[in-house]
Amino acid sequence: MAILSSGMVEALHGLEQAIVPPRPGMPLGNWRWAVRQRLAAVRDALVEENPSASDGWLAARGGQAFRERGALIARLSALADSALTASDPEALRQDLRRLIGDIGRHVQRLHDLVYDDVEMELGGEN
Repeated sequence: MAILSSGMVEALHGLEQAIVPPRPGMPLGNWRWAVRQRLAAVRDALVEENPSASDGWLAARGGQAFRERGALIARLSALADSALTASDPEALRQDLRRLIGDIGRHVQRLHDLVYDDVEMELGGEN
């Protein structure tokens, strides 16, 4: 069964707030550093997840969720590196918006996996 990080919603919300364009007069470096810190919080929340399922037909979906999590962590790392150096902050913001959506879908799949696992347990044998 998947164990979901309780801080994921807060981490994603913090990242969404951080990628809002910087206020006029705010140094771009401060904005970049804030984005990088929020990316670290999201990465920590993803690392804390344990997407696994032990039952036969759910095991494949759990393995897929594990691989998907690895790909998301790799994207997070790449974007964290480019957060400080990207020549086009707007392009970075677009990439981060896509990442937030992809992580949201990943979390939903984990919720679905947990639901299906519980449903199997509660459904029992007829």
